[in-house]
Amino acid sequence: MELNTKEMEIAYKQSHTQAAFMDLNEGYGVFDTAAQAIVAAHEAFGSLDQKGSTARKTIVEAVKGLCQEFAVAWGRFEIQETGVGRFEHKVEKLQIIPLVQGVESLDNHAMIGDCGVTFEQPVAWGVIGSITPLTHVIPTIAANIINMVAAGNTVVFNPHPNGVRSAILAIRAFNYRIEEVTGLKNVATMVKNPTVESFNELCAHPLVRLLSVTGGPGVVKAALNSGKQALCAGPGNPPVVVDETADLDRAAEQILLGAAYDNNLLCIGEKEIFVVDAVFDLFIAAFKKAGAFQLNDAQMAAMTKVAFLKDKNGNMAVNRDCVGRSPSVLAKLAGFTGVPADCQLLFAVTDADHIFVQEEQMMPVIPVVRVANIDEAISQAKRAEKGCQHSAMIHSHNTLSINRMSRELNTTIFTQNGSCLAGLGIGGEGYLSFTILTNTGQCISTPNVFTRKRRFVSVHAPYAI
Repeated sequence: MELNTKEMEIAYKQSHTQAAFMDLNEGYGVFDTAAQAIVAAHEAFGSLDQKGSTARKTIVEAVKGLCQEFAVAWGRFEIQETGVGRFEHKVEKLQIIPLVQGVESLDNHAMIGDCGVTFEQPVAWGVIGSITPLTHVIPTIAANIINMVAAGNTVVFNPHPNGVRSAILAIRAFNYRIEEVTGLKNVATMVKNPTVESFNELCAHPLVRLLSVTGGPGVVKAALNSGKQALCAGPGNPPVVVDETADLDRAAEQILLGAAYDNNLLCIGEKEIFVVDAVFDLFIAAFKKAGAFQLNDAQMAAMTKVAFLKDKNGNMAVNRDCVGRSPSVLAKLAGFTGVPADCQLLFAVTDADHIFVQEEQMMPVIPVVRVANIDEAISQAKRAEKGCQHSAMIHSHNTLSINRMSRELNTTIFTQNGSCLAGLGIGGEGYLSFTILTNTGQCISTPNVFTRKRRFVSVHAPYAI
């Protein structure tokens, strides 16, 4: 949905005091070129470094406070701009930003002995270049600022072009509040009109010391080939397995919770289900009871036709106009009726070769595949996941099957008897971030992954060898 300047001003005023409102075209971290944004962030890094950990803690609390205070206004603004996801989940993703780790999580290691003391300290890289997705514009920016600034860095964002106004809104607000409470300017900056060219400039600029990338294979490959240290979150196609030992009602409820969340925009979200034959029909009944709406073969064929289109190379690819849309909207696009307006998730019984099984699609439409046994379930799950090593789920009480699937798929996040959300500490133990570093192996991002180690040695006495 296109927003005019007046609508942006109204949303901005909803989110800030009158004193914080400024011209949308000027200042507070938003720059015309990547070079300007990088230089400003570099200057801010020097000032932040002088202020120390107290300032970093203050910045983290300021970002968390803004996200909670203005979750509703910002959630509304973001969904109006991007047109994807569900409003209540946009709000919730901002409300849970306090679960993101800050300065308190940084690891310090000390070695004490006859010769003295050695500390291995986490220290900042400097300016980080961050590429963020359309799926969670403001939450990803907020979580990255918390993680990166807690580690002592400043950051330049190159956000997804279709969410740039939401990014501008958040960056301006964060910088205004940060300057207000610390006196620091441009701790987080961004390019006003992000492009492939501005991304390439981030990758090449000598003042950018580290890259953090969330995106598709192309942008991840470019970052890894940039010659800089890069932390990358790539694509996935998370499978979920249900075996004969599962609590079927709970499995159905948890899968619906995860797959329907924000219209399945989460990269960790359940994308395809493999159910063993012994409990297949019982699971289908439980899934319907939980609220999932079953499509018949003709409806699923119509859905597939609209959800996947041929790209310029003649290959089938996801129709971006369908990503993150609601079940009722998708049904309308596919040309059929009967889906309740409040339906959260559509499903259909398919075979394992179906394109909805084999391709990541980020829509509230999930295929359910009947398999003979747990062996076939794990085999097909591994095939669908395609070695992305992103996320996978199992609903089972058989420890042998659980351990085997976790080892064979070897995903970054593996969840047993819970929704995908549990992997982010929502309904499960742990901490939150919206940057899951699958390609480079750092798991869910924390301040520690945005540091390098410095060894500081204090010698008390010579050591006799």
